[in-house]
Amino acid sequence: MNGPLQGLRLIELCSENGSWAGKLFADAGCDVVKLEPPGGDVTRTYPPFLDDQPGEGRSLYFWYYNTSKRSVTIDLETNEGRDAFKALAAGADFVLEDRPPGEMARLGLDYPDLRATNPRLIYLSITPFGRDAPRAHEPATDLTIFGGGGPAWNNGYDDHTLPPVRGGGGQAMHTGSHFAVMAGLVALLHRDRTGQGQHVDVNMHAAANVTTEAGSYTWLVAQETVQRQTGRHAGTRQTMTSQLECADGRWVNTGVPPRRPDDFVRCHEWLEAEGLLEGFHAAPLLLEGARRERIDLSMLQEDEELQAIFGAGREAMAFIASRLTAYEFFTGAQGRGFQVGIIYSPEEAIADPQFVDRGFPTEVEHPELGRSFTYPGAPYLFHGSPWAISRRPPLPGEHTEEVLAQLKPTQ
Repeated sequence: MNGPLQGLRLIELCSENGSWAGKLFADAGCDVVKLEPPGGDVTRTYPPFLDDQPGEGRSLYFWYYNTSKRSVTIDLETNEGRDAFKALAAGADFVLEDRPPGEMARLGLDYPDLRATNPRLIYLSITPFGRDAPRAHEPATDLTIFGGGGPAWNNGYDDHTLPPVRGGGGQAMHTGSHFAVMAGLVALLHRDRTGQGQHVDVNMHAAANVTTEAGSYTWLVAQETVQRQTGRHAGTRQTMTSQLECADGRWVNTGVPPRRPDDFVRCHEWLEAEGLLEGFHAAPLLLEGARRERIDLSMLQEDEELQAIFGAGREAMAFIASRLTAYEFFTGAQGRGFQVGIIYSPEEAIADPQFVDRGFPTEVEHPELGRSFTYPGAPYLFHGSPWAISRRPPLPGEHTEEVLAQLKPTQ
């Protein structure tokens, strides 16, 4: 079985801001041709490095963001390079680029330059502020976009004397790339209906701004400001603590507390199964929650009994967590349908039996190194058209001759 995007081709001209979008296309089966300047893309020099030793072909950053792609070396400052780009775009379904606004037009390789020979082309641009915004040419980094867009305000601790905390891992870049992929797939559906491609202009700052959960619209609608809370959703009112230490000294996030009558039933049964029922003072309130026809959280501020029931559910989860090891609590809660999480290191997360069972750790061969390496795998499963890493990240210009040879009959 082939990936869901098998048979499509995407020409990628991306560095840090757009490589994640290209990877999502590539691992879903799209033929992604990554165009690199002479000397290779700058992200090939980004740490961390294999065995902590910098050098050519050793950037783990580049590895992860460029699986399943082919690499072609092209100098777009030359006529020959621009002609090759145009020829590639003429036979492609997508062009994906994250160049500064105006650069593609200067090169004569912008969407208006390409659509005449390929009206079905879907052209995806990723820039910090959008191509034609007043701030289009301002310098920006992942940190400034994430902060200015708003999500950083939601991240941090109950102690508001501490500043906001930036989420790790290039969150603004990932968010912009996800919007590019989603918009590109919608444009593909549109093309299936109309036969016409289009230009999709992705604004990373705007993408971040609509990824603030309730932060942005709470201000826009009610002029209220959400506040950071440790390990839980930001909100205008402080909620109960959810990150707790378990009996073995490890920590969990108790997540979403019981909120439906059957949740309270399962919570009560769990306490009983662990022999903890007599030690939990609010057990009768759990039974009251189980007897209710429904739990209407919109009435939480007006219904004092409901407040007590809801609080008892949260307290019960905390009580159970304090008596079990973190992994016992994690698996026990998950098995009963409660959304909780154990606080893992990255290496623990990828080795978790649930991830392993879903095939998340993926072995990728690097023949030039005589080794295979474990990569994070599928972010989603398609049972009819599986996701897969089809090849290790390419060496610089590894596929130049192979790809450009296919263009000669049409040039």
